[in-house]
Amino acid sequence: MDNINDYSYIARQTGKVRQGIREAAKQAGRDESDVTLVAAVKYADDGEIAYLCGPGGVRDVGENRVQQLLAHYEALPNRDEVRFHFIGTLQKNKVKYLIGKVCMIHSVDSAELAQEIERRCEKAGCTMDVLVEINSGREENKSGVMPEQAGELCLAIAGMSHLRLRGFMTMAPVCQSAGEYRNYFRETYRLCLDIWTEKLHNIERPVFSMGMSQSYREAILEGATMVRVGRTLFDRSGSEENEETTVNGGA
Repeated sequence: MDNINDYSYIARQTGKVRQGIREAAKQAGRDESDVTLVAAVKYADDGEIAYLCGPGGVRDVGENRVQQLLAHYEALPNRDEVRFHFIGTLQKNKVKYLIGKVCMIHSVDSAELAQEIERRCEKAGCTMDVLVEINSGREENKSGVMPEQAGELCLAIAGMSHLRLRGFMTMAPVCQSAGEYRNYFRETYRLCLDIWTEKLHNIERPVFSMGMSQSYREAILEGATMVRVGRTLFDRSGSEENEETTVNGGA
């Protein structure tokens, strides 16, 4: 029986995911350094996160819920060395708690939410990196702006002085094959790249936060620069469970 304080399985699982990233990047003709692993830690306890961000070497952590983020932030011994990302659905009244703690908000899906982040950042005298979340599957139970409305939202954010639009996030619907996942990611990538170059006239390379445990390889093949992997990193059995049913932004 595993000792409760033996977190070696995290190192094993992280190694498997990094190998998957490496192989997918090579297949896509890219360098693995082009892809950032964001560990979605909503299923993890404090000890697991401390190991992941210590001996595990992970430096980017994604949180789905504000309350959990605050708790994990305070409990992490080396939090100054870790970049916290907010990847879940964000309510406007919770924005204030993220200022000064997260490096990026992946899930901006309305002008109203963007305006609240702008207001809080202006008050704090800081700038926040944000991604526009695209509902690529047009699913009613998921957050994200509809693809045809993404350009308008991007233009609104571009006019805010305390937000820095870095790119886009999406979560594909549950798919039955790798090809289906690739189709969703490919469509989102093309749409967003057009918005980035044609509407925003931005020459900086955009961030594409796409792919989770069951789909991060396919996402990398279609242009992902960040992948949000959760349960797989903390699975003692070594399996890769389907996480795509999660509603909020990541596993």
